[in-house]
Amino acid sequence: MWSRRQGRLRPTVCGVEELRRRRREREAALRKARREQQLVSKRLLRNDAPEEAGEGCVAAILGETEVQQFLRQAQRGTEEKEREGALVSLRRGLQHPETQQTFIRLEGSMRTLVGLLTSNQALLQLEAARCLHELSHSEQSTVAEACLPATSYLLTYLSSHSSDFIELCLYTLGNLIVESEAVRRQLLPQGIVPALAACIQSPHVAVLEALGYALSQLLQAEEAPEKIIPTCYKCCNLAQSSTLGSLWSLPGAFITSSAGTACFLLPSQVSNPLLIGHGALSTLGLLLLDLAGAVQKTEDAGLELLACPVLRCLSNLLTEAAVETVGGQMQLRDERVVAALFILLQFFFQKQPSLLPEGLWLLNNLTANSPSFCTSLLSLDLIEPLLQLLPVSNVVSVMVLTVLCNVAEKGPAYCQRLWPGPLLPALLHTLAFSDTEVVGQSLELLHLLFLYQPEAVQVFLQQSGLQALERHQEEAQLQDRVYALQQTALQG
Repeated sequence: MWSRRQGRLRPTVCGVEELRRRRREREAALRKARREQQLVSKRLLRNDAPEEAGEGCVAAILGETEVQQFLRQAQRGTEEKEREGALVSLRRGLQHPETQQTFIRLEGSMRTLVGLLTSNQALLQLEAARCLHELSHSEQSTVAEACLPATSYLLTYLSSHSSDFIELCLYTLGNLIVESEAVRRQLLPQGIVPALAACIQSPHVAVLEALGYALSQLLQAEEAPEKIIPTCYKCCNLAQSSTLGSLWSLPGAFITSSAGTACFLLPSQVSNPLLIGHGALSTLGLLLLDLAGAVQKTEDAGLELLACPVLRCLSNLLTEAAVETVGGQMQLRDERVVAALFILLQFFFQKQPSLLPEGLWLLNNLTANSPSFCTSLLSLDLIEPLLQLLPVSNVVSVMVLTVLCNVAEKGPAYCQRLWPGPLLPALLHTLAFSDTEVVGQSLELLHLLFLYQPEAVQVFLQQSGLQALERHQEEAQLQDRVYALQQTALQG
């Protein structure tokens, strides 16, 4: 970026553009890492009765003889209670990976379990489904593939009258989907996408949340952009704006999952213009306003479960090229979005600091290419509240400084409003950090300020700025930038 031979701080041929390019590359890498981490864990439903959960009922690892015995009792017992009890014992044993391996090795074990799943006795069906659910939670793909004979029945039971049964089937399918390509190859022609689409009409919040989980698991598959996402659009009529609107009007638990699901729709070249073109940004922006209003009225810490995927979905949408081509930025040109985001940031700061990066990532994407959002930050006097987040963590500090760089790079008028105010002492503080990335981002911000606001140099010197730079002049990753800034300060 900077050359020692220049003497004064001058950007190379495209200094500001180079800053932007580097930042975009870093953001692209972060986006990829975030997507890979989103909603990848399996879900496990366990609702043992109190008498089952006591100390005397610790689940034991079952051997072949015991597994065979419980299956035989469940299949041929004379009393329904006896048969149900045998399945309960088997299900609790299947919590252990050793028992799971024993079960799938036994010839006819899965056939027997499927037979119980399809019986005409509701309690036996439910316990058999719970056994399958335990198997679906296995970390071994061989266990998931052993469940293949049951998948068509799990899909059929998504139209059951029992919301608890449907919820269990959805979570089981979601666990199986993410584990094995063989499972997905079987489920797609069996009609999993239409079956999931039909569940959107459920009035039960727990079912809708489980549906969002199963759908998001399905969309994580490598083959999703070519084989799964187009089917989702066809079956759910997602190409129609009315359908998109109805999805976001469903209960909060489903909106949480569907916002997370949209994060996985984004890699599809087909889905980007559809989501943005049909107002997803605008709808999510309105939802963000509602969330900000909700956190001001309640202490419910559960709101972050909804806020997080909404923020993440908005952030990812804003990085897509489709935002510009279909006028996506126009959907969010409202400074209320920035104000709402800061309300959520304050809520996270007080209740859930670990979620601050989600909000700051959105703020970064809003300000990266939009002078209007940078203006909103300044006109709403939000720079100081932003700086108050610096002490939270190094990750948060880097993101705060990145947002400030977004503002500063918009030119002299923006730098004039940033400097000095509370920014100068904050920068002197971050320059004292030991974290190289925090210091590097601080130097980048100083470079922009010196470039567009030459008066900043003198103020910086008066506040012992040179001494702050000297702390890092021997660090290999920083010394070139430190030297350039030192020369500029001395000659300024």
